[in-house]
Amino acid sequence: MSELKLSQTEIQLGDADQATALLGPHNRNLKSIQKLFEVRLQTKGDRMIVQGDETEVERVVRLFVKLSELVGQGHMPGVADVEYLSAEIKANHDVGEVLREVIQQTHWGEAIRAKTSGQSRYIETMKRHEVVFGIGPSGTGKTYLAVAMAVNYLKKGLVHRIILTRPAVEAGEELGFLPGDIEAKVNPYLRPLYDSLFDMIQGDEVGRYVESGRIEIAPLAFMRGRTLNNSFIILDEAQNTTTGQMKMFLTRLGINSRAVITGDVTQIDLQRGTSGLVQVQKILKDIEEIAFVYLEKSDVVRHPLVKRILDAYEKVEQAKK
Repeated sequence: MSELKLSQTEIQLGDADQATALLGPHNRNLKSIQKLFEVRLQTKGDRMIVQGDETEVERVVRLFVKLSELVGQGHMPGVADVEYLSAEIKANHDVGEVLREVIQQTHWGEAIRAKTSGQSRYIETMKRHEVVFGIGPSGTGKTYLAVAMAVNYLKKGLVHRIILTRPAVEAGEELGFLPGDIEAKVNPYLRPLYDSLFDMIQGDEVGRYVESGRIEIAPLAFMRGRTLNNSFIILDEAQNTTTGQMKMFLTRLGINSRAVITGDVTQIDLQRGTSGLVQVQKILKDIEEIAFVYLEKSDVVRHPLVKRILDAYEKVEQAKK
């Protein structure tokens, strides 16, 4: 076992307002940092003394450099931000772009930002490529960030409409036998897409966009035979597409359109056949204009328990193998 190298350093907190922003109301950020890192923190006026293992001290300094940068940009970091950044720093990830750029705002004014280095890479890839595959576990923001990017493009006039789609795999895409009109038939399968959209656009405004055709939310089966021009198209739950459905979707892409395909290859619900998302990674891997971004458990930004739940299930799966 290697011997710990003890270290001590001072961090300048700035004036009272900046110190409050860094340490959080009632020192909540400070208390969180003390739990996350094995260091001793002591505030003295406009300074904070950090004592502990050299590696841990260096990590805390990196964290405060990033928090200071966010405060300088007008962002008030909270405990969740501290936790995201701490996890990235402990994994030795570059946090330079994390939480930096505001992609879109919720309709109540909350900034939507990349909260992990993986999410930051995902956002940058969506900007640079016309077709992007976002693959990773639940909770990594695959769909939410894609919808945020789509709303951003629509409001800036870079596209004329948003199209959100997903396979209604539970109904085998045979929706005719379900009760009610077409809206009643498909809404249960499309609800998660509405949830993301309603975060960013108020409900009545979403209704107007849908009525005008500027936003369309429909099952994947409804994409057949169409050419989608000037659109930002998102295919969600793509692990539940067949190879034929994936090909059909990708060939809908029209002029001045871009597509983001999201899915989790560990949650395939297809009863038979090969997942189109699994196969497309081999088929399209050599096309430079198409990008694949792989998000990991470290990119999960839901409740902290979600990561622990994923870990627990992964252990069970590994034991079975």
